[in-house]
Amino acid sequence: METLNYLNSTRRLFLYYKQLGEGAMEQLKDEELFWQPNEESNSIATIVKHLWGNMLSRWTDFMTTDGEKQWRQRDAEFENDWKDRETLMKKWNEGWQCLMDALSSITDADLDKVIYIRNEGHTVIDAINRQLAHYPSHVGQMIYIAKLCRNDGWKSLSIPRNSSGAYNAEKFAKEKGTRHFTDDILNKKG
Repeated sequence: METLNYLNSTRRLFLYYKQLGEGAMEQLKDEELFWQPNEESNSIATIVKHLWGNMLSRWTDFMTTDGEKQWRQRDAEFENDWKDRETLMKKWNEGWQCLMDALSSITDADLDKVIYIRNEGHTVIDAINRQLAHYPSHVGQMIYIAKLCRNDGWKSLSIPRNSSGAYNAEKFAKEKGTRHFTDDILNKKG
């Protein structure tokens, strides 16, 4: 494997978290995507709607316009008005595609340039890192909600409970080498 540069590494990490979110949603019945543990909590559908709105705002014209677009309705992202899995998945993929397209347009020479989010200057690296912290936090919430819904029927998205020894034995059976921890995971999905 070639050494990953920053941009390739971030692309892989974003795709990893996208896959984790999809793995959680795939395990749920349609109605469970809209379930809220309580009134102050978000459903998975609401989290997806927020991620979608954030991604479109942050990554549309990433290098040339403020990341908080005038057309964004952030408060409405927390109103659960989507009603079906099809809409949810269409918006999920639309947001991630916007992100991946923007990342593909960035070059190493752009990384120290300044872009703005709510009139606050960020280097491109800082803006990427900001979202690389934000999106996985919400994917973690999605996984937690999915685990609450599935309980005993949950299929682990990482190392299954009580399987660390076998997992480590498999890893240590391989020769040392430069690999990215997402190689096996992303290659399973295709």
